[in-house]
Amino acid sequence: MLLAGGPLGFVANVAGQTPKDTIAAQIRTQGFACDKAQRAVRDAKLSKPDHDVWVLTCNNATYRVSRYPDMAAKVERLP
Repeated sequence: MLLAGGPLGFVANVAGQTPKDTIAAQIRTQGFACDKAQRAVRDAKLSKPDHDVWVLTCNNATYRVSRYPDMAAKVERLP
């Protein structure tokens, strides 16, 4: 497992998984539907050290995902 920091923020990548796959897997474990992750874009304006904000686009919905290390993500469904 690799913990990526810096411009990608803190996203744990497991054997070839991309940030979109990792974030989609995390929100699924929290009960949100993301049938197929299409892309994840880090929001540099809202992100801070130790707090990453991503916009995750799935085929069925778009989410804003706020992540702190070692905590559940805050997930908002976007219109």
